[in-house]
Amino acid sequence: HFKDMQDIEFTVQQNKLWVLQTRNGKRTGSAMVNVAVDLVEQGMIDEAEALLRQDPEQISELLHPILDPDAPRDVIAIGLPASPGAAVGKVVFTAKEASEWVERGEEVILVRVETSPEDIQGMLAARGILTARGGMTSHAAVVARGWGKPCIAGCGTLAIDSGAGTVKIIDNTSAQIIKRGDIISIDGSTGEVMVGAVPLVDSVLPETFERMMVWADRERRLGIRANADTPEDAVLAREFGAEGIGLCRTEHMFFGEDRILAVRKMILASNELDRRDALREILPVQREDFIGILRAMAGLPVTIRLLDPPLHEFLPQGTEEIQRVSQALQVSAEIVIQRIEQLHEFNPMLGHRGVRLAVTYPEIYEVQTQAILEAACILVKEGIDARPEIMVPLVGMPQELEQIRNLVVKTAEKVIAEKGVQVPYSVGTMIELPRACVAADQIAEHADFFSFGTNDLTQTTLGISRDDAGRFLPEYVRKEVLTADPFVTLDIQGVGQLMEIAVERGRRIKPTIKLGICGEHGGDPKSIAFGHDLGLDYVSCSPYRVLIARLAAAQAAIRPK
Repeated sequence: HFKDMQDIEFTVQQNKLWVLQTRNGKRTGSAMVNVAVDLVEQGMIDEAEALLRQDPEQISELLHPILDPDAPRDVIAIGLPASPGAAVGKVVFTAKEASEWVERGEEVILVRVETSPEDIQGMLAARGILTARGGMTSHAAVVARGWGKPCIAGCGTLAIDSGAGTVKIIDNTSAQIIKRGDIISIDGSTGEVMVGAVPLVDSVLPETFERMMVWADRERRLGIRANADTPEDAVLAREFGAEGIGLCRTEHMFFGEDRILAVRKMILASNELDRRDALREILPVQREDFIGILRAMAGLPVTIRLLDPPLHEFLPQGTEEIQRVSQALQVSAEIVIQRIEQLHEFNPMLGHRGVRLAVTYPEIYEVQTQAILEAACILVKEGIDARPEIMVPLVGMPQELEQIRNLVVKTAEKVIAEKGVQVPYSVGTMIELPRACVAADQIAEHADFFSFGTNDLTQTTLGISRDDAGRFLPEYVRKEVLTADPFVTLDIQGVGQLMEIAVERGRRIKPTIKLGICGEHGGDPKSIAFGHDLGLDYVSCSPYRVLIARLAAAQAAIRPK
């Protein structure tokens, strides 16, 4: 009658069976897929109805280990569920500790007040990440989602003292202290932090899931790309069905121990000649990274964002690290400290970053463009179809993009002429400032594509930092000031309206301009539905959300029918 799996409540009284009530039964992610496919095979529902019955968020259960639902949990704190999955490990407080402990065979959870790019190696080594500050698009959250690692951010009830190696619970009732080496469990899907080891359960994709995805791809109009910064991420994204890369963040390539020194040398340089000398060291490293990524995405577009963050993020923190860099680069510690102070940003979101760096130091984007085109030329000579799309971030004025586009095109054409091969490439921009949205018609004159950077567009539109998600945004949602965290689900009435303006004005000038989303909203089902309605060409999300995005895009196409 209900054409769905039922949870039937019954009783037996005086040897007689009574059916009391029935309702659609609750089910796991795996059962959700299996039941729907079974009902299609039995002719009770069609494929479109089966797709609409899927909860895209439950698909996460099929991709990551989860905590045994039947095991007891000693929950000591709850934060933001920043990246799904679960992990168990010993508490460590620094990236160095994480790497060293893992090398000797330990499994660890990296616990930080908040993470920074310098923590990358420790985050990579850890099973999971827990931070006291930060929101759903904080550094920890974005990196963890990209790598498929569980992460809890904004856990404000934790008082973390990395020097003493302790975590205290600030809830006025618990005197419990977690120490370095103690075992904890984290559930990145619920935000729960637990004392001790809770058993893990491996999740696997049911055989029926691939059939479901075939139906979804047949229905959806939106293209689905992935945000990927390494060849390994690109390969994984393609396995999940990504149709290209919508965001490759070049700054994430700079933090390996074998390359960060050259970047710091560039930043500490006092003139263009010395900067170019350091950039020559960076060029071959970037070129090899781009070769790997473009090779993994052969035949598909790869949008590469030129350097975006403020330069101070690459400089050392702490006396010991400053001294080490000083010795390695043979400059005084005073000069390093002075440069750190000069570059320090009170509000990095609004500072000297993105295209502003290129206007000031054009040689940075020149060398990055050279690395991209040289990589593409090498692959084309091998018979591999490389399709780079070069993206200039944080443009707010058409003159910025006009100048930098001329620089990029001049550099690209020089490389192509030197190598003697033809490479199809395009130059576009990331729309992440309100001014860019209202000036989209002027900016479109110099852009082959727009990619909405919805993380920063949300920050600059609402005047709210993404790290405020762990401070007052939960209260805003609870008191219905906001219907949802705007860094998780797109703020349609505010940010969405600006995007509509940008789409209309951009297409008025260039009807065929390519439009996409590359912010974290590209993996959120409600935001994906808005992107479909807006007529975007694609959305891009972390590799582990590609399957969710494919399903959500199909649902967005089916519902109006």
